[in-house]
Amino acid sequence: MRRRTLLAASASAAGALSAGAPLSGCAPERRRATGGRITLRFQSLAWQRESVAANKQLVGEWNAAHPEIRVEYVQGSWEGVHDQLLTSFEGGEAPDIIHDATDDLADFAYGGYLADLTGLLPRRLKDEIPSRTWQTATFDGGVHGVPFLQEPRVLIANRTLLERSRVRIPTPERPWSWAEFEDAAEELTRDGTHGVAWPLKEPVSATLNLSLSTGGKVFHRGADGKVTVRFDAADQRVPRVIHDQLGGDRTAARTTLGMGGSDTLPGFFGGKYAMVPLGFSYRQQIAQQAPKGFAWTVLPSPAGPGGDLRQGVSPQTLSIAADSPYQREAARFIDFFLRPPHMVRLARGDWMLPTGRTALQDPALHTPRHGWATGTALAGQLRPAPAQTVRGYPEWKDKVATPALQEYYSGAIGMGTLRERLVDDGNLVLARYQR
Repeated sequence: MRRRTLLAASASAAGALSAGAPLSGCAPERRRATGGRITLRFQSLAWQRESVAANKQLVGEWNAAHPEIRVEYVQGSWEGVHDQLLTSFEGGEAPDIIHDATDDLADFAYGGYLADLTGLLPRRLKDEIPSRTWQTATFDGGVHGVPFLQEPRVLIANRTLLERSRVRIPTPERPWSWAEFEDAAEELTRDGTHGVAWPLKEPVSATLNLSLSTGGKVFHRGADGKVTVRFDAADQRVPRVIHDQLGGDRTAARTTLGMGGSDTLPGFFGGKYAMVPLGFSYRQQIAQQAPKGFAWTVLPSPAGPGGDLRQGVSPQTLSIAADSPYQREAARFIDFFLRPPHMVRLARGDWMLPTGRTALQDPALHTPRHGWATGTALAGQLRPAPAQTVRGYPEWKDKVATPALQEYYSGAIGMGTLRERLVDDGNLVLARYQR
């Protein structure tokens, strides 16, 4: 998932989708150019300068080569995208081609707002992306988005402090275990520096996705297809580490509890924290904002038993609106947009990893500079985030999990209460979406 927060739809809107609300009846006539030329609207959520440039360049290249099918670039925003798309779907004015992330697609897919791409995409594109990645955008047997960019969570570390310490430097081949990570944070906590800073303004995705390494699942689908929440020992391992670092060990800075990732960077540059767990794309901000001479490095996140480096991801996607009359033309553009060299350009512009096998082999993504090689080495360990296909997840996250985890990490409640709230209150929420 993109690191910027995807705001959930209101409870009433989510309820309407969960109840299978029909699409709006009489959609306004869609906007088309005259003279027989088709115009497709492509809403992009690219926001970094390099990423916006890459998107616009590819749109320009398509338009130059396909004068009969013009693509109109529309700049969107990650902030509030769920509500914005819901409004456009219900008003019959959704873009033909929709940029989003897989953890935001479930309600739209089940509600009938997104086209099933199964018969629209060429074999080349289907074969380029691993089946486990396609699963992130598969709902009720249909493919409702093309996953094309993804990012692992990594540890961004102060290289100078790391090299001065006695800790072993982890690699993707020999990562730290969670216990070794705790020891390293303790070793690095000295002289006014905390070993780690956990930016936990949005704690749910970090907690759930990192817990895959210890066997955590949280969401369990029964034989009847219904999903229930459990919070067993495997799910509790990572939250316990974070809780202990913030409380008992005091190796993590408590001041970062309410921070987003970007908020931690000034303190990181100032030596307040030796390591910060962040999404891979934060490297761009660090490369651009770090003081002259500041040395930093990218380390893999800690591993579970047996060196398990699996973690959940919610890739960025391209979808097609169900009410677009030009779905095949939109699919042709997506195929062009996501050719391997183009996918590399998009990945480099966003400082993320491409999902395509050929694109991942590009030498530009295997350089040690800025930690590209470390991130690329983790690509094979990325799995669908636990919440990908769970209807009602946005409400569970916002109303149950976020406040409960924030209170747990702050020390206001213990593990027993956290488990009770996540499970008991959580299952009440999910039940409303599965009647």
